[in-house]
Amino acid sequence: MQENLVIVESPAKAKTIEKFLGSDYKVMSSYGHIRDLKKKEISIDKDTLQPAYVIPKDKEELVKKLRESAKKAHKVWLASDEDREGEAISWHLCEVLGLDEASTNRIVFHEITKPAILAAIENPRHLDMNLVNAQQARRVLDRIVGFKLSPVLWRKVKPALSAGRVQSVAVRLIVEREREIQQFKSEPYYRINAIFAITNADGSQSEVKAELDKRFTTHDEALAFLDKCKKAEHKVESVSKKPLKRMPAPPFTTSTLQQEAARKLGFSVSQTMMVAQRLYENGLITYMRTDSVNLSSLCINAAKEEIIKLYGEEYSSPRNYHTHSKGAQEAHEAIRPTYMSNTTIEGTAQERRLYDLIWKRTAACQMSEAQIEKTTVTIGISTTDEHFIANGEVVKFDGFLKVYRESTDDEQNEQRDEFAHNLPVIKEGDTLKRREITSTERYSQGPTRYTEASLVHKLEELGIGRPSTYAPTISTIQQREYVVKGDKKGEERPYVIDTLRGLIVTPTRKVELTGNEKGKLLPTDIGIVVNDFLMENFPNIMDYNFTAKVEQQFDQIADGKEEWTDMMQHFDREFEPTVEKVMNARSEHKAGERKLGDDPKSGHPVFVKIGRYGPVVQIGTADDDEKPRFAQLPTDKSMETITLEEALELFKMPRTVGEYEGKTVTIGAGRFGPYVLHNKMYTSIPKDEDPMTITLDRAIELIEAKRKSEEERHMKKFEEDPNLEVLNGRYGPYIAFEGKNYRIPRELHATAAELTYEQCMDIIKNPPAPKKRAAKK
Repeated sequence: MQENLVIVESPAKAKTIEKFLGSDYKVMSSYGHIRDLKKKEISIDKDTLQPAYVIPKDKEELVKKLRESAKKAHKVWLASDEDREGEAISWHLCEVLGLDEASTNRIVFHEITKPAILAAIENPRHLDMNLVNAQQARRVLDRIVGFKLSPVLWRKVKPALSAGRVQSVAVRLIVEREREIQQFKSEPYYRINAIFAITNADGSQSEVKAELDKRFTTHDEALAFLDKCKKAEHKVESVSKKPLKRMPAPPFTTSTLQQEAARKLGFSVSQTMMVAQRLYENGLITYMRTDSVNLSSLCINAAKEEIIKLYGEEYSSPRNYHTHSKGAQEAHEAIRPTYMSNTTIEGTAQERRLYDLIWKRTAACQMSEAQIEKTTVTIGISTTDEHFIANGEVVKFDGFLKVYRESTDDEQNEQRDEFAHNLPVIKEGDTLKRREITSTERYSQGPTRYTEASLVHKLEELGIGRPSTYAPTISTIQQREYVVKGDKKGEERPYVIDTLRGLIVTPTRKVELTGNEKGKLLPTDIGIVVNDFLMENFPNIMDYNFTAKVEQQFDQIADGKEEWTDMMQHFDREFEPTVEKVMNARSEHKAGERKLGDDPKSGHPVFVKIGRYGPVVQIGTADDDEKPRFAQLPTDKSMETITLEEALELFKMPRTVGEYEGKTVTIGAGRFGPYVLHNKMYTSIPKDEDPMTITLDRAIELIEAKRKSEEERHMKKFEEDPNLEVLNGRYGPYIAFEGKNYRIPRELHATAAELTYEQCMDIIKNPPAPKKRAAKK
């Protein structure tokens, strides 16, 4: 009989743990949950609201093996992650494998290291049903909301849509931010900068850059100020030096890791969690789902030792941080390396970069604060009451900045003067010589669109979701196409610079690109319509306070202070009647439908609405004698902002541009963008070309290019069997036969177009072995 069976949720974790335990222990993986709610059914009892769990077909064989091993084992240890989902996985294992909860050991640890695993084995506990019930409550509540709201959206907005409790609130944040941006009116202002010269003791001159302590609202005011400065003298009125301390940021939580990895490494939130999961399972970092900034004394001591060794004693300043957010669990630790002595690791490039970020943040939080001397120089103007201010910063002791500096979301928009320049030796009463004074037209900055990182920050700030929910929430709203991560094209905007040199003011007119944003979260038309519909009909579900309050109730359940079934019953009693009322309400127009005006040619009304395949413009109604006409809305147009004139432009297509080879050439616009249609062949028009200006000659160029591409793709056909073909694909030539593709050996790539029928059939019958991946070092 096997003495001990340890069950974890992932094979990578099983592999790492197996190294630390002796031959008396067998470690198996459950590959996540071994039972779950059915995917296409609500699976919640209508009266009791109890979930009906099932074992998925793809888990049946695994469950059979786990049952066999559990029966043979003298002791079973459940070692899933120490969070609510991990506790639920252990409970499902107990239920399905028929384990006695009283005699089954539950072990938990924050890191996968030998001391942590052995300590967990020494201190087992029993299953915590409060944590399980908190997880069940989240799962059931999300099922009730999702499965009852989605059919309402199918009927009132568009088929195949879905809603979710946290996801819908995240979309609301993005939609509201977009509307704030649309409504924001940028106002011009004028910023005055000066460059002065000061004569040093040795006769040389140094430069002093300063900014006026006032900004002007009109161009005339700015010019009037420059005029006053023509004959002005400039003296130093005061010099103040102030010592500053900069403290390091606390160690990483799930949220702050996601934000910094996005800013510094360009990782998406889900990518960060996937890489962090691998680091954790390989025993390199502590558990990556945490809202605690607590560090163990072991880590603090190890960090101190490493900092002194690498940088010297003066750089070490051990400290612990405490979490102030509600519901955070201080027993958990922040995300940190398991061994601070491992300054680097082996692994993929992504794993190495994320580990480096975690190591530096952990080291920095245990290092001395930075000592900075800030100098502020006030420069007088003899002809006016305003002053120029020059700022300089000198880092007297870099401290934690030697290792790490925290990023912010506003870095791209801010003009950061930190550590920008040292001021020359300067004292009160010194006379400065003006070199130039510049007035630059600037515009007030509106709100910026969310990035994945700033959305995580906002969700955390509002108390919406928990560390484990941020990544799936942001992925889900993109998969559902309510939100896209994309670029927003900027617009050119003129501005003026007036420069005073000597007694002459010289104006320069320039153009800047404004509003150009990359990798931001943008709401789609469907996302906006769904958000508005839910806001109008289900304001409670969309309320930020409701979503945050629900999280607090989950915490109460986890602490054993509230019954999860009571919470579900109370919610459903209020929610169900609202769903029924909205489902049965009649309305003249579909959600999101908007009348733009009337078509001047036909006199019929012009609408923008959500159609079967997305946003469309419609001329006419079903009641008219003529059939309504439809045009798909291009991706660069929005239902909220499209005008009647822009909508009518869409009906100028399809347009015929001429004939080629005796067949009509038509320019049209479809669901996937504009195209050229010739002899039943569709050719996409490049994104940077306007379909309204495409000529016959240009259309023929695109047709011929498509033909050439198709010829190069279809390398060889066979008379022996029309189902057999050699094609050229993205990764090289391959054989297509009866709906399946077969890889051609690399040594035959150069002669793929000359393969015989017999050679192709031989490859199909005896396909080459799949290429082996290089083993991890």
